[in-house]
Amino acid sequence: MKVLIADQINEKGIDELKDIADVVVQTDITPEELVSSIPDYDAIVVRSRTKVTREVIEASQKLKIIARAGVGVDNVDVEAATEKGIMVVNAPESTSITVAEHTMGIILSLARKISIADKSVKEGKWEKSKFMGSELAGKTLGVIGMGRIGSQVVKRCKAFDMKILVNDPYITEEVASRLGATIVERDTLFEEADVITIHVPLTPETKHSIGKAEFALMKDTACIINCARGGIINEEDLYQALSEGAIGGAGLDVFEKEPPEGNPLLALDNLVATPHIGASTREAQRDAAIIVAKEIKEVLTGGTARNVLNMPVIDPETLILIKPYFELMTKLGRFLIQTAQGNIKEIDVTYCGELAEFPKLDILTRMILQEILNPILTEPVNLVNAMAVAENRGITVIEGKRCEVHGFDSLIRVEMKSDKNDMVIEGVSTKEPKIVLINGYKVDVETEGHLLISSYKDIPGVIGIIGTKLGEHEINIAKMQVGRQEPGGEAVMVLKIDSTVPENVLDELKELENVYDAVVVNL
Repeated sequence: MKVLIADQINEKGIDELKDIADVVVQTDITPEELVSSIPDYDAIVVRSRTKVTREVIEASQKLKIIARAGVGVDNVDVEAATEKGIMVVNAPESTSITVAEHTMGIILSLARKISIADKSVKEGKWEKSKFMGSELAGKTLGVIGMGRIGSQVVKRCKAFDMKILVNDPYITEEVASRLGATIVERDTLFEEADVITIHVPLTPETKHSIGKAEFALMKDTACIINCARGGIINEEDLYQALSEGAIGGAGLDVFEKEPPEGNPLLALDNLVATPHIGASTREAQRDAAIIVAKEIKEVLTGGTARNVLNMPVIDPETLILIKPYFELMTKLGRFLIQTAQGNIKEIDVTYCGELAEFPKLDILTRMILQEILNPILTEPVNLVNAMAVAENRGITVIEGKRCEVHGFDSLIRVEMKSDKNDMVIEGVSTKEPKIVLINGYKVDVETEGHLLISSYKDIPGVIGIIGTKLGEHEINIAKMQVGRQEPGGEAVMVLKIDSTVPENVLDELKELENVYDAVVVNL
């Protein structure tokens, strides 16, 4: 067996692989050389320099695993790897402590003005009175997103005798309590925290989610730190808040544009800036190399990798049986997470009809968990770790089987319970995946495109006013499905629309007479 090390990694990772394979280190390999040589290799290790493109993957002949010695896999065509049955793995746990410690360094630098005091002394000055700091003891830390990294920050700040507030709609009171944290509403966190640290992924929902309105809520002495992803904070609004003294300070390890050339934030004394080095420690790089090396060893010796980002290897017979349901589970998961409100407490998956006779359906349950959890966590959730991630976040997962089903050979029912709403959907996979029930209302919905789901009073004219409101905003309706239990009662309408619905239009729909709720799901 042969393993290609295409980027520089720690020697301990290389040594780990030499036990089971012929290891070739070629860290200056060009894209053309990679395409021509990849047929010889069973595994490849990369960091961020080497791009494992579709062309590379299609040229491979023996490749079983692509390992990224780090977290992100933007340089790997995961879809192409999945199509060819090649595992893609990474090392998400390698950076948790490193990023948490870097966050602490920035917090301390802001509290004690360390970076600007250092600069002053090196310029030959001695300005003791200028650098009056503040203690962390007794202050309040606000954590936005308490996943793996956020939890590590919480543990360290507890040692500084700080009070901990957390805003994370997908964590339970029990999990927060174990870490000594209190779950609060988002506005409350911004109002009460002395230090705010961000640990959420960059998504369409989180992009520029912190700006002028949030800075207006903060204390004028409070600081905000972002070691997650650039773009979560609106940098123009941050500059205004810092330059006008609306908040006390900020620490950024990430920027919307990197490097941040010409960014006016860099001229401010109340900003601590570092060049995206949160994960850059010798220990983290060592651990990443060792983790991916062990993953490769497991796979090449017939074992199972832990940090698989795509489909793990399963036996061909089982794959044939369950493959028709892969797309359905993906779409059901995406539907559920976009309709969830508040903390998810329980996910109940029931397999009905012929599907209930299958010996093992655990992989399908993990698939739906992956789709529900990935959009809300900074660390990747995969088919291997999905159950453990759900358990760690206090989410109960129940899997059951039921033989009877009416009208279909097989059906999958998923109920998701949260502290603010419950959602029950049923789906089938015939020629294409479809949703056939939403919260007790029978429908026949294609799982693609943009869907507007609204609940309303089933009386004449309500459907018309919803359509009129969409028309006012030039949102075109492609298809309509209506489900009801009795005339005049509550009904559910699912509209397939040509474009998504902005938040302000959703708010207008919810304010219409006899319309109870409206939500958009993008599939």
